[in-house]
Amino acid sequence: MTSRSQVVSDAVFVALAAFVLACTPHAPPVMRAPIAAPQEVRALWVVRDVLTNTDSIKLMVQRAAEHGINTLIVQVRGRGDAYYQSRWEPNPPGVTVTKDFDPLAIVIREAHARNIAVHAWLNTMVLANQDTPPTDSAHLLYQRPDLLAVPYKLSRELYVMDPRDPQYRAKIQQYEKDNRDHVEGFYLSPAAPETKEHIYSLWMDVVDHYDVDGLNFDYVRLPAPDHDYSKISLQRFRLWLMPHLSDAERARFAALESDPLVYVDSFPGRYDDFRRTQVTELVERIYYAVKKRNPHVMVTADVLANSRDAYANRFQDWTSWLRRGFLDVAVLMAYNTSTQVVRDQVKVAVEAGGGARVWAGLGAYRMSVDSVVAKINAARAEGARGVSFFSYASMVHRGAFNPDGAYLARVQAAAWPARAP
Repeated sequence: MTSRSQVVSDAVFVALAAFVLACTPHAPPVMRAPIAAPQEVRALWVVRDVLTNTDSIKLMVQRAAEHGINTLIVQVRGRGDAYYQSRWEPNPPGVTVTKDFDPLAIVIREAHARNIAVHAWLNTMVLANQDTPPTDSAHLLYQRPDLLAVPYKLSRELYVMDPRDPQYRAKIQQYEKDNRDHVEGFYLSPAAPETKEHIYSLWMDVVDHYDVDGLNFDYVRLPAPDHDYSKISLQRFRLWLMPHLSDAERARFAALESDPLVYVDSFPGRYDDFRRTQVTELVERIYYAVKKRNPHVMVTADVLANSRDAYANRFQDWTSWLRRGFLDVAVLMAYNTSTQVVRDQVKVAVEAGGGARVWAGLGAYRMSVDSVVAKINAARAEGARGVSFFSYASMVHRGAFNPDGAYLARVQAAAWPARAP
């Protein structure tokens, strides 16, 4: 059972957040005429290490403009940190955001001067790396360890442990290290109301204060079926499940509640539905809130290209987000080296949401220019509105698939030589 002190603490947290939101003045949403949607989107994912100084940012935008890119998806929240002026999260180590150096503001200024759209990319559920956790005590990892997603293997042990005990985080961290094949680090629990409120606040902060053309979800999912078995998720599932049980079932399970996993073990399919619903509710709430503030701002999500895996194992039901109308664009992380696989994945997405709401995200970091161009053509053939490349750095720096550093120029010459930027 949740202690009375924990309930009070949670209530105070939510009330304080609401009070701060109500009392902090918001800049009015910028209702400028949006950059005209291009006939074909040609986007770059720009990872946060490009945003550490003004010269790097300016060079990135200049290169994008010179090579026919018309959309930048820039990572301004990496691991619970902010590459912009945030009211809610700290800046990363080595980066101090001020009025004079604001990475997101600089990207917007430089890109808009060249008629390039800017989408602010925010990692959602992933919070911190398992190998190099943050050192700032203000980081959410330390402020609210009770909001961390918990693996099944640790759930019984951590259910009775105080999350403020350093061993609570340490045990999760060790599990993530031992299972790095499918877990990228610490994740937040999507079932926790405070998690949803925190992420919502981040998005509203950006849309209220920056002239963005779009906001982009990434890691809007759980890492694998073995997460999230946190105390808050187990307790909320019990409440979610109760109305669906008969009186006899409720009486029988009441006698077994000493085992915190009794309900999830007994109703695994329903628990999957519950976890999926938590993620979907967050996307839906944020979509409508963004549109209320500025209907011109697009809401996109980087999604696992294999829709079955996304649905069953990551609780990311992105095809229904498209069908139900609370996602403008699904950006498929179609990094497979097989052109036929990518074509099939794009086809599924187009069938779910229509081609205008699908961009094919291609893994330039792991394939040749010829392979990427073949996939661009396959995505076009299936009706996708455009493509996005992961990532800017791999296309301009020398590497195994980019020996002369001219990858981006070669893609431009092969894929859209006669097309206007």
